[in-house]
Amino acid sequence: MKFIKKILRKIRGEQNIEKLKKRGLKIGKNVTIMDGVIIDPSHCWHVEIGDNVILAPKVHILAHDASTKIFLNHTRVANVKIGSNVFIGAGTIVLPNVAIGDNAVIGAGSVVSKDIPVNSVAVGAPAKVICTLDQYLEKQKAKMNDENVFSAEFTLRNNNFVLSHREKMLESCKKYKEIFVE
Repeated sequence: MKFIKKILRKIRGEQNIEKLKKRGLKIGKNVTIMDGVIIDPSHCWHVEIGDNVILAPKVHILAHDASTKIFLNHTRVANVKIGSNVFIGAGTIVLPNVAIGDNAVIGAGSVVSKDIPVNSVAVGAPAKVICTLDQYLEKQKAKMNDENVFSAEFTLRNNNFVLSHREKMLESCKKYKEIFVE
């Protein structure tokens, strides 16, 4: 059974986080790691992740850069530190020698090649800070109202999800362009 689980994990592109922790990955409490996330398996002891972090699908965290290998016969290796209360969007690449401060949001598809300060929102390739976290949250909060905010009951996480939920959400998206789900 253990062998089958290992094969399925490999086919799905999942990493064994417990194995990485045994190798030295430092990871805090309440960390959500979604499908396809890659945390540098060959240098995971150079990676530190704080508490309350979400790594969206297909995030790559690299602690090494092998571009010098064929020219200098050496690979560059550096630490990566991700603070607490951080969201890293889908498809983001975090490069070696980077620190992401606490209370940060990194937009989907970003390439984090330089440090991101505390309380920041950064996007792009390369990632650049576009506002403070407080400014971003205020802007999002201002868009919320009784018609475009939905409880967890409206998600697939809830076993009671019904088609009428889907329809109500779709209608709200037409009217407000975006909705907010718990």
